[in-house]
Amino acid sequence: MTTATQLETALDEVDTSTSRAASEYERERVPEAALKGPSGFWGMYAGEHTAGTEFMIGPLFVAWGADAASLVFGLLIGNLLAVLTWRYLTAVIACQERLTLYYKMEKIAGRWLVTLYNLANGLLFCFLAGSMITVSATAVGPFFPAGTIEMPTFESTMPTGSAWILSCVVIGAAMTLVALKGYGVVAQVGHYAAPWMFLVFLACALVTLGRLGTLDVWSLLTPPPGTEQKISFLGIVFFSWFCNAAMHIGMADLSVLRFAKKPSAGWASAAGMFLGHYVAWICAALLLIYWVRAHGVDPTVGKDPGTMVNDAVGWAGLICVIIAGWTTANPTIYRAGLAFQGMIPGLPRTAATLLAGALCIAAGIFPAFAMNLLSFVGLYGTVLAPVGAIIVVDHFLADRVGIERDPAAHNGWNFNWNVLIAWLVPVAVALYAYRFHGVFASYLPLPCAIACGLLYILLSKWSGRPAAVQS
Repeated sequence: MTTATQLETALDEVDTSTSRAASEYERERVPEAALKGPSGFWGMYAGEHTAGTEFMIGPLFVAWGADAASLVFGLLIGNLLAVLTWRYLTAVIACQERLTLYYKMEKIAGRWLVTLYNLANGLLFCFLAGSMITVSATAVGPFFPAGTIEMPTFESTMPTGSAWILSCVVIGAAMTLVALKGYGVVAQVGHYAAPWMFLVFLACALVTLGRLGTLDVWSLLTPPPGTEQKISFLGIVFFSWFCNAAMHIGMADLSVLRFAKKPSAGWASAAGMFLGHYVAWICAALLLIYWVRAHGVDPTVGKDPGTMVNDAVGWAGLICVIIAGWTTANPTIYRAGLAFQGMIPGLPRTAATLLAGALCIAAGIFPAFAMNLLSFVGLYGTVLAPVGAIIVVDHFLADRVGIERDPAAHNGWNFNWNVLIAWLVPVAVALYAYRFHGVFASYLPLPCAIACGLLYILLSKWSGRPAAVQS
């Protein structure tokens, strides 16, 4: 139950209808009356994934030497796999459980362990939303005289000055205010913003092609001879599949898809994957290619999104960069707030969202997260996706393999050691492979999740009953 509902129960359940009207059902199943049709999900996914960070990821592909085949076909395959994962895994569990990720994990892992997980989840989502604030802030500079706000490059890690910090604070505060309104408003913002933002991405590409005097996109996306290729075809496939690993196989989107009437709402992710990722990434890549060819910009150093978009389509583009950051950061801050509330059930959702927003702003001030997105999103998926595998095992396989479902809830335990070991061992091995053997981060979420699920089954079978701490 929510904190408000608990309070009213103590007061003989006086006026519970008012509480329910404002509830986000953080600690209970979403009731039938609160379920939403498909339109809100298509808008939310289109808005969330047609985002400010797309203006960073496309150029980063260019900086990493991705070739035309990888971008055209690798992105197609990877984004299709992501959509199928949302539809046939995340959405199915969400519509049958109708619980947030955090409450579902509490029922499996116990209060103490889920607090640790919620901390990791909330912080990583804050870092991700922070990168969106960074991208949106690059659109503020062109509104002021040249030199007023120093823009970051791919090599920037620290704040570029007080004006930059102020821009991040103002933009981050606006994003947090939207997230405070709850899922309904978050989805509505994405619904109205997505079509216009997608058109701006297309306009940027068309202007770029016109200036370069060619429609041969394949040739433009082909890097010059001798370019170091830091990302392969397979790397592109796995990046586009698992850049949102925490949300689909990691089950973070249980928190939003639990409002869906049917699992078919999972198809809404296609709006984000194919409009926001596939098309928008290629359009954004063309922007940097133009600056490399026309202005001699070093692709490994790059150019900030605000300047490139302003040069292409003017103020409409700058507004798009800002709004695109909002539509992605809003649901991310919303998720992070739920994670922090999962740590402290007595904490109102408003306070939890404000905390998440403050951390996002602090992260956004530092460009390091946005400028290393190709690695960062793989790492946060590596850390968070394995826990989703435990939910998959609990939901689909527990009865078949003879282990208990929702063990912590049924036995009154606060800490399930099987979950902790199954989660941390694969993650530790994966992080070692990334740090000391240079394995591309996006290759790691899938084997980590599979290993975690298998290890959880073996540990649960071996222990007979889930190893736990008695509450």
